[in-house]
Amino acid sequence: MTSVANEPWFRDRKLQAVLAILNRDGGEARVVGGAVRNSLMGIPVSDMDIATTLPPEEVARRVEEGGFKSVPTGLQHGTVTVVVEGVPFEVTTLRRDVATDGRHAEVEFTDDWRADAERRDLTINALYADAKGEVHDYVGGLPDIESSTIRFIGEASRRIEEDYLRILRFFRFFAYYGKGRPDPEGLKACAAARSKLGQLSAERVWSETRKLLSAADPFRALLWMRTAGVLTEILPETEKWGIDAIPSLIEAERRFGWTPEPMLRLAAIVPPDAGRLSAMAERLRMSGAERQTLMDYANYPQLNRDVSGPKLRALFYRHGVQGAVMRARLGIANLVGKGDDADNLSGIAAFNSILETALGWQKPQMPVKGGDLIAAGMPAGPKIGETLSRLEDQWIESDFRLGREELLAALAKLDKDQPG
Repeated sequence: MTSVANEPWFRDRKLQAVLAILNRDGGEARVVGGAVRNSLMGIPVSDMDIATTLPPEEVARRVEEGGFKSVPTGLQHGTVTVVVEGVPFEVTTLRRDVATDGRHAEVEFTDDWRADAERRDLTINALYADAKGEVHDYVGGLPDIESSTIRFIGEASRRIEEDYLRILRFFRFFAYYGKGRPDPEGLKACAAARSKLGQLSAERVWSETRKLLSAADPFRALLWMRTAGVLTEILPETEKWGIDAIPSLIEAERRFGWTPEPMLRLAAIVPPDAGRLSAMAERLRMSGAERQTLMDYANYPQLNRDVSGPKLRALFYRHGVQGAVMRARLGIANLVGKGDDADNLSGIAAFNSILETALGWQKPQMPVKGGDLIAAGMPAGPKIGETLSRLEDQWIESDFRLGREELLAALAKLDKDQPG
C-alpha cells in the first residue's frame, strides 16, 4: 500500500490535531489532492486540503469545541476553513454532482469516497491519504503519478462539460506535472470544447492562464494549447505573433537566475502594441498593476543595447524602469536563442549591464521646485511650469549633477534667452 505516513508535512502536529478531531465518533477525514499528489511526485507540499464524511456544520462544531477557529468559506459547497495556530486547512464534505452547466455545479453531500473522487477533474488530483497515511486511489491516479500522465477522470468530454475551466486546468497541470505528449483523449476533448471557454468569466480564465505561465517551463503546454486551438481562443493576440520566444526566455531565466514572471512570458508571446495589449488586459479583467506592467512595456522607447551612461539614466528618469527591465530581458532572451557567437555574447553583456543599472536605479529628485522660482521673484502662473521644465532639461542633460543653487543661477540666462 502506498503511504505518506513518514512525510514531514503529514506528521505535522497541527494537521494531525485536525484529523484527530474529525476522525472520531463515526467521522472520517482524509488529506486529498495536491498535498498527496506533490508528496508522491517528490515536489514540496504547501496547502493541505481535507475531505470528510462529516457535514460542514458538524465540522465547525467539532473544531470550535477543540479550541480551533472555523471560517464558513463555502458552506453551500460543504467547505469550512479550519485555522490552527494561524495555519489554514480547507475541510470539505464529500460531494457528488447533481447538476452542472459548464460553469457551476449543484452538489449534494455524501459519505461515498468513490463518488467524491469520480466528480473531480484529473486522476492525479483524486488521491486520498487516511489518518494512517495510507493512500486510497479510486480512479487510477497512482499509475498516472508514476508515468507523469495528466488524464481526466472517466470520460474526458464529460468532465469538461461539467466545468469548461477544466480545459485550461488540463494544460496547466501538464505544464507542471506532465511528461511526453498529453493524453490523446483529453487533448481531443479540449480541442472539441475550446469555444466553450467564452462562457467562463474572464477572471477565471486569466487566473488559470497566469498560473500556467508561472510554471517552470510552460512551453510544451503552450505548444499543445496552440495545436488544439485553445491558445488562440483565450489569447488571439498570439495567433500571428507565436510562442517561439518562450524556449529562449526559459533558457535565459535558467542561465541568469531570473525568477519566472508570468507577465514577462506573456509579453514574449504577444505583439508590443499598446492598443491591443490594453484591450487584452480589459478583456481578461487584469488587475491595475498587471495592466500597467503591459503598458509600461508596450509604450517604452526602443531599447538599443548600446545605450549607456547619461543617456540611459535620462531614459530611466523620463520613462521609468519597468518597461526597460522587460525589454532588456527579452533582448537577452532573443540573443540567447541565437547562439553563443561573439556578437551575441557582446549584446547579452550589454543588455545585462542595462538590466543591472535598471534594477539598481533610484529616481533622483529635481532640486528646484515651483516655490523656489516664486521666492526668486517669478510671478505665479504658467511661466513657472514652463521654466521648471526647461531647468529640468538642463538638470537631466548634466546627468543630474547640477544642484539647486546652480539651477537657480541659470534662471537669469533662461530669461535672457526668452524672445523679447
